[in-house]
Amino acid sequence: MKYQELRIKENTQIQERYDLATERIAGIVRTEAEEVPDPFAGYFVRMARFAVQIEELARRQLREELLELSLQKLQELNQSLYEDILPENYEHSYANPEFAVRALGKELGPVLSAFYAQLRGSIVFAYECRLEDITILFETLIGLYNRFEEEIPTEKAVKDVLYWFHSDYTDVTLPYRIREQLDPSLTFAKDIIMESDLTDLRYLYRFGEYISGTELQVASFLNGLPEETIEQMAATYTEGYRKGFAVMGRDLSKKRTVGIRYELGFERMIRAAIRQFADMGLEAVIYRAAIWSVTQTPNRKVGYHGTSPNRQYDYDHRYDAALYLDKAFKERKLAVLRTAYETYKKEAAEYAGPAVVETFGADAFRPENKAAACALSRKQEELSLAYTNESLAVINHYVPGDETSFTIIAFPLPEIGKDFEEIFEETIRINTLDYEMYQEIQQNIIQVLDQAEYVQVTGRGKNETNLRIALHPLRDIARETNFENCVADVNIPVGEVFTSPRLAGTGGLLHVGKVYLGNIQFENLRLWFRDGMVTGYSCDNFADPEEGKRLIRQEILKNHDTLPMGEFAIGTNTTAYAMAERFGIGEKLPILIAEKMGPHFAVGDTCYSWSEDSPMYNPDGREMVARDNEISVLRKEDVSKAYFGCHLDITIPYSELGDIRAVCPDGTELWVIRDGRFAVEGTQKLNEAL
Repeated sequence: MKYQELRIKENTQIQERYDLATERIAGIVRTEAEEVPDPFAGYFVRMARFAVQIEELARRQLREELLELSLQKLQELNQSLYEDILPENYEHSYANPEFAVRALGKELGPVLSAFYAQLRGSIVFAYECRLEDITILFETLIGLYNRFEEEIPTEKAVKDVLYWFHSDYTDVTLPYRIREQLDPSLTFAKDIIMESDLTDLRYLYRFGEYISGTELQVASFLNGLPEETIEQMAATYTEGYRKGFAVMGRDLSKKRTVGIRYELGFERMIRAAIRQFADMGLEAVIYRAAIWSVTQTPNRKVGYHGTSPNRQYDYDHRYDAALYLDKAFKERKLAVLRTAYETYKKEAAEYAGPAVVETFGADAFRPENKAAACALSRKQEELSLAYTNESLAVINHYVPGDETSFTIIAFPLPEIGKDFEEIFEETIRINTLDYEMYQEIQQNIIQVLDQAEYVQVTGRGKNETNLRIALHPLRDIARETNFENCVADVNIPVGEVFTSPRLAGTGGLLHVGKVYLGNIQFENLRLWFRDGMVTGYSCDNFADPEEGKRLIRQEILKNHDTLPMGEFAIGTNTTAYAMAERFGIGEKLPILIAEKMGPHFAVGDTCYSWSEDSPMYNPDGREMVARDNEISVLRKEDVSKAYFGCHLDITIPYSELGDIRAVCPDGTELWVIRDGRFAVEGTQKLNEAL
């Protein structure tokens, strides 16, 4: 059944409520919200006008009228939908918490701003013809309006409306989020990708996302590439996925679906990948990044999406859950999650895991912390972390980590500079480096590392790194290894060797001059460790050191008080490093590539979280036994104490790296890297690019 036919059928049940809500909102516009006192009348008039615009959009989409619009008309429509939150207009938008406070007061301003941010989700609901989601939002807008008709309500009264809005409809919003990640019958995006003329860039406006010059440039660039190049890009991605299952000894033939996540503009490659996955027996499920506050992850987009119209807007609303998150809500959300996965347990069992296309090259984002923006209290942070831990156990029950895999690949965006096309070509080359050559070189490194009791890593120049990484004792070095020989399968490109350090005895300072983590560039990032746990941190992003600490706690520690060092790795892709140096783009590279360009250290869970008991073997036949640490092993007693639901890699680039020494139990020191150059016999080829 085509997506549109499916949607029309599901909309029938909500049509009457939808019509009543839209009629009431039209009345608010006609009367200019005359029943509501100033300054709130202005807010409701603007919200109602936006809702009327959404109703008209949904009507045109249902009638398929948008397909007939010219490129210029589609661009004008896209601009009109998103113009209120664009940087040049944001200063006077109710979506800006600071403006909302100035206009509506410090009590109600942040609350009404957060609701407007959620109401804006109706843009994509209109494109997907999801009338139930639109109706829920419109009815809540009317409910808020009713509260203001006679007198200005208290902050608590308004928060109560939004609390019950999010709580009551969690059993609608959350199950759909689970469904859209697992159910191949939801083909909204897939239909666009497979059925559109991709040389006609009007197709980009069918997704409903904000379309900037970036998406248009990327799509145009891909349209100019030979078909064999597109097929090669897709094959590197899909073959990496297949190899991931092979390397981990998991049976891909038992699976039916693969979840594709990517950024708009890459449809020509994604179309080729969909066909290649089909040849493997996998049907692609392509789902949008979460729209509902209840299903979003702060500062992380999971699913397809376009360029953000305003990253400060996203940042301002990352913790809007503060309006409703309490213990009762957390328990309700968990119960709904369990029910949703039980409903879709067949689809969950057939799901093979995600295949992700990332991008890099966007301008640095330096966020502004606004006092008016919603923020989680310490108690809410604890509840959020508890939900994450408990939900991971539910998800792992229905989608076992030891039965799935993933792959990630990255490509540059035009914002990377005038050398975009050449950098793109170089990225393709890096993504297809000689798998077997790196495997052999990395095995030589592992042979040295496996003799060590611990590894000492130091920086050079202005880099202050001085870390000691304790390794697990090996009972039989002929059969066991501490390091996985990782080439181009789940993480493309090649290559690295990595381990889960022993926490006891691991400590010191990790320092990086500049590093991109997510969408944020950190300057002079420092993390201190003792017995493998983070004990202190700082950065130079703000004049006030405390603001820097808050940023690290939110973005790196994910609101935990501390995290363990979940991974220690040595990246071997000096070719990628040479490219970064040649074009001066080192600080713009994503974690995926940057982690291959020097030693990196992950804070959070190990690389084997939820699958520690599944044996893993290197190509030489030795079992990788360092799959656990002192935290993850707690799963055998209390799973809630074993995982943190995060894993973030931080890389020291070769230019800042001094030495890596493997220190044996008898005190003998074996050089792995000396003065930033590989020193193990058989690794000299890696130094050629340096």
